[in-house]
Amino acid sequence: MKIWVDADSCPVVIKEILFKAAIRTNTELTLVANQNISRPKSHLISMMQVPSGFDVADDEIVRLVGDGDIVITSDIPLAAEVIEKGAHALSSRGELHTPDNIRSRLNMRDFLDTMRASGEHTGGPAPLNQRDRQAFANQLDRFLAKAN
Repeated sequence: MKIWVDADSCPVVIKEILFKAAIRTNTELTLVANQNISRPKSHLISMMQVPSGFDVADDEIVRLVGDGDIVITSDIPLAAEVIEKGAHALSSRGELHTPDNIRSRLNMRDFLDTMRASGEHTGGPAPLNQRDRQAFANQLDRFLAKAN
């Protein structure tokens, strides 16, 4: 089992939680981004820099992810693709995407995209707060405990 991080949009505080968890549980973690991301020196934590471009990092994660791996992303279409490959997806707010809930989340995302395209101001997600960080850390810990 390996942790893959859609690192371009992953909040710094979430990356810090991930680094600690990877080292504590002896789990490989790979950051995938179109720019270099700072990280602690550890043989468990690596960085994969991809060229800039639409969905380049996402496509690389989908190509490399394995059955049983976990992908940290708030990108619903990426989550759906990795789930189809037998991996798991966890958002930075601690929402575990599953085969049972991903279709409804994709539908809601598409609906909101349609609303925005018609000129409706739907606003973005609320800023990440302490409760979100705690929910993420708890969900990650539960997942890693089951996997190891």
